[in-house]
Amino acid sequence: MKTALFVCVHNAGRSQAAEAFFNHYTAERGLALTSESAGTEGGATLNPTVVALMQQRGISMEGHTPKILTQEMADAATSIVTMGCGVDADKCPARVHFSDDWGLDDPKGRPEAEVEVILTEIEARVLLLIDELQAS
Repeated sequence: MKTALFVCVHNAGRSQAAEAFFNHYTAERGLALTSESAGTEGGATLNPTVVALMQQRGISMEGHTPKILTQEMADAATSIVTMGCGVDADKCPARVHFSDDWGLDDPKGRPEAEVEVILTEIEARVLLLIDELQAS
């Protein structure tokens, strides 16, 4: 099964949303694709604004928690995407070849309207990635 891995520093907002969007849409379409997310440092909790806005979109993030990137995660991934958070290769706990960097703004501390724009961009990019992985 092809796996997308979304990587951020804290794994508390963007990468978690990307994982949730990806798994929601692939399950909805019955596709043999999956995703997970992780951080190079890991955070304490998820961004509550991201969680609330995802819930408003009908996508639950219940059970999601920040995770630290492992070599096993990287090795199992078909595609590894950083979210634009300046992942420091020297601090990265795994040796990873990143497929793409999406260059997204960090939702931390931003007003709800700005976080909504970030989530809309993540959703659009996730849908394109699903199409790419399905076609390859």
